[in-house]
Amino acid sequence: MKPILLSLWAEWQSWHRRHPHAAAAGVTAMLLLAGGGAVAVASLGPDASELPVRQVLDKPLPGLQANDIFADLVPLLLYRSDVTRSNDSADSLLSRLGVADAHAAQFLRQDPLVKQHLLARAGRNLQASANAQHQLTELVARWPAEDGRQFKRLRVSRQANGTFTSQLQDAPLQASTQMASGVIHSSLFAATDEARIPDSVANQLADIFSGDIDFYRALRKGDRFSVVYESLEADGEPLRAGKVLSAQFLNNGKTYHAVWFQEPQAPKGGYFNLSGQSLRRAYLASPLAFSRMTSGFKLRFHPILQTWRAHLGVDYAAPIGTPVRSVGDGVIEAAGQQGGYGNVVTVSHRNGHKTIYAHLSRIDVRVGQAVSQGQTLGGVGATGWATGPHLHFEFRVHGKHQDPLTLARQSEAIPVSEAALPQFRQHAAQAQKDIAAAASLTPAAIQ
Repeated sequence: MKPILLSLWAEWQSWHRRHPHAAAAGVTAMLLLAGGGAVAVASLGPDASELPVRQVLDKPLPGLQANDIFADLVPLLLYRSDVTRSNDSADSLLSRLGVADAHAAQFLRQDPLVKQHLLARAGRNLQASANAQHQLTELVARWPAEDGRQFKRLRVSRQANGTFTSQLQDAPLQASTQMASGVIHSSLFAATDEARIPDSVANQLADIFSGDIDFYRALRKGDRFSVVYESLEADGEPLRAGKVLSAQFLNNGKTYHAVWFQEPQAPKGGYFNLSGQSLRRAYLASPLAFSRMTSGFKLRFHPILQTWRAHLGVDYAAPIGTPVRSVGDGVIEAAGQQGGYGNVVTVSHRNGHKTIYAHLSRIDVRVGQAVSQGQTLGGVGATGWATGPHLHFEFRVHGKHQDPLTLARQSEAIPVSEAALPQFRQHAAQAQKDIAAAASLTPAAIQ
């Protein structure tokens, strides 16, 4: 069979070479016949006009207009947040919020509530909304109330007729928990700034550990801290930081802990270490909240007398007027001028202890006045034998000079009562877990 096919194929090729036009015409005819067959097959189906028709809708379909499509859409609103400034006027405030509304500016200038609580008031959180034409629709300001547990809310709203109304409200602050951790490279404030910790929390850390750590002499590069603190919120927005709940400070190889605890029926709480000993000591480690120390408790070259002599105190450099605080409870023994000390205050404490605060720019106390720990005695100055603004601080025990930091650490501490100790231990155990979680948040970049 195969030789016959090969013979026919050879004859066809030979004939095609001799008669190419006839071969093409033959192929075309074959294609037309095949197409006709296809048409014939297709024509066997029913005609579309003969198919049955069924009505689905018995009502006419209305035409859609553009207004109908967008009728239910919410109008465009623009939102902006900011903080008030002490030099704010109605126009400058609205301009900073991206609002161009002369009617709204006029209302802010004339409204008694706005003038009393908003304009020229610094530090108040603002939220504003405006329409697509940048006209004010609502302005809300929030700030803490004096009692510390609530906040004030001033709301300015545009009504349907285009007029504005104002309303002042009180609402409770809601507390949430925040955690943070940091490493000391230069100062406590620099480290808390890097960890995005509010200044008020940094101040609390210094106060909490003020009986154990002198943040001028004792702070070391590489020291670490972790803190758990409250964030007080108004309408879900952070308004200010609350109190520190627990903290840990690693200073010069030694770890200090602090846990906030309030005994049942006690009028107020306090900070304790993990053993239940109060962190409030009889004396603070430093008479200044924050400063840069120029010289420590050691021998130094006296800048006035130009000779080496025992420097029987601690010098803290600080701007003139920086508040100087009493390191402990006592009575003012002396307050006035004393030769090289300049303006000086001497506080008499119990057990033969005395503290001296020299070179003051001002004196805020009088002889015989009782003072409490942390109370302001005066301001840093440069009076007497001083080459620049600083505080010279001394601690004497029965007339002999002592290192203030050593005495602060040795002063007695009141423990948690025996009845409340089981509850404190449970509280401290949870606080340790929270601190461990906070410590894990230290950024890798500052490890």
